[in-house]
Amino acid sequence: MQKRTLIIAGMHRSGTSLITQWLTKCGMELGERLGGASTGNIEGHFEDCEFLKMHEEILDNHKLPRSGLTAAHVDSFSIYEREKIKSIIKVKQQLYDQWGWKDPRTCMFLDVYQQLIPDACYMVIIRDYQSVISSLLRRDVKVMDKRYEDRKLFPRLAWFRFRRARKIKAFYRSNTQEYLKVWISYNQDILNCIKQLNRDAFVVVNYNMLNKADLPVFKHLQNQWDFSLKYFKFKDVFKENLMGEDLDIDQYIVDRRLVFKAKQLQDELMGYMIG
Repeated sequence: MQKRTLIIAGMHRSGTSLITQWLTKCGMELGERLGGASTGNIEGHFEDCEFLKMHEEILDNHKLPRSGLTAAHVDSFSIYEREKIKSIIKVKQQLYDQWGWKDPRTCMFLDVYQQLIPDACYMVIIRDYQSVISSLLRRDVKVMDKRYEDRKLFPRLAWFRFRRARKIKAFYRSNTQEYLKVWISYNQDILNCIKQLNRDAFVVVNYNMLNKADLPVFKHLQNQWDFSLKYFKFKDVFKENLMGEDLDIDQYIVDRRLVFKAKQLQDELMGYMIG
């Protein structure tokens, strides 16, 4: 059996965890140890911990945030970093006939993975920038709230009754535009990647599409890419109540050129969506 590799590429908060959970239910090998639940994702992150830790280490080495929430890039890889990536890939290839992984930070290194796994298949996950940024901001607010929930009565009441609304608005002003820059950077990297691939080497999806019609995507994985899988309904992992409503982020974006760029990118990537 030919070795098959699936690279799941999508910006943070784009539904990558949800779709990876679905693929795992379908029998896809996506990591021996997967990232668990947290404040931002109570169902689990489903990130392959080997790739996650390696990506975090590389970002840390280059003085970039381990979260990957940056529009900056790693300019060049050391011999050690490249060899470490190659060693993880080699072990996976030895262990499995078909395998893959998900970590949003992968988007920052797609050019390297194209070189190291030239015959990989790519599942690209796209979500509109308004929803992604809203989700990032809501997650940050949950983390803030959690810190105060664990405090004594007076500081907890002071936060929730008096300080919270003002602090959150200031936080939105400071971070919304920066998050938009990150969304643009990730999705530009994705677009640059797929433009270099053969059309049959990638699919572009989103969770809304899968919730309505998951079978065409499943059949593509099975018939066009020769992954041995068993069908599991996407609806059985999708939980509507975990999807929050979009915030009014427009008021916090000063540079309107960023919005224009994001809309262009969004339209171009959605033009590739599997029909």
